[in-house]
Amino acid sequence: MKILYQGSPGAYSHLAAKELYPDAEIISCKTFDECFVKAEQDKNSRIIIPESNRITGNIGIEYLIFKHRLNIYAEHFYRVEHYLLGIQGAKLKDIKNVYSHAQALSQCSEFIKKNNINENVRADTAGSAALISNNKNKNDAAISSKLSAEIYKLDVIASNIENEKGNVTRFLIMGKNIFQPEFGKDNYITSFLFKLKSKPAALYQSLGGFAINGVNLTKLQSYPEKNSFSSYFFLCDLDGHIEDPKVKKSLKELGLHCEDFHVLGVFQADKFRNN
Repeated sequence: MKILYQGSPGAYSHLAAKELYPDAEIISCKTFDECFVKAEQDKNSRIIIPESNRITGNIGIEYLIFKHRLNIYAEHFYRVEHYLLGIQGAKLKDIKNVYSHAQALSQCSEFIKKNNINENVRADTAGSAALISNNKNKNDAAISSKLSAEIYKLDVIASNIENEKGNVTRFLIMGKNIFQPEFGKDNYITSFLFKLKSKPAALYQSLGGFAINGVNLTKLQSYPEKNSFSSYFFLCDLDGHIEDPKVKKSLKELGLHCEDFHVLGVFQADKFRNN
């Protein structure tokens, strides 16, 4: 199996992929778009994509979920620990500039502000570590993983610099082939997207079936359709399996109000949700 992730070797997506699929061929992609396109073209590939973070919220890949509509096989919650990395011999007092992905900079904002360091946004965390390694400037540092320090031969100047120690990112594992587990006693998530018919109070009316049937929605987000601010898609997760009678009734009721409806996946809920 091939597992595709966005970023350079040492990125947090790389670490999450290694944790989940230690025996798979793990392949780096430059962009999220490249991950989705390659998975769409190769049914033997899966992608591991960061979807949201406990501290900073959505990562911003929903438009790709809408566009490609790959199947979601699983979710995985990964504890993200950030490290300040510099060239060998560099000390914290030397650091004037820090480079990293916007999410990592935001997640470490208190440390950055406390140490009066200038932020510089880059495409990914591990790529920032590679940049520091190549430039060899002791006044520059990267926020990245401990694995990045090993790969790019950098010193760890400061450890666990994230604002909150419970810094967890939710990853989705996706691919072209459709698969869902049989309905059993496990806890499941059903993920889907929908577009409502244009009429007053459509969203209010469409969600009534979930309340009546006692189905819990854990995620509901709206996004404008391409080139429009008057037409919206909704991305939704609910607790339960699509074969559960309560879920079936709720989705049937929702469908009466929809122009477009697409199930993205049914998968076991990560045990992290029980924490």
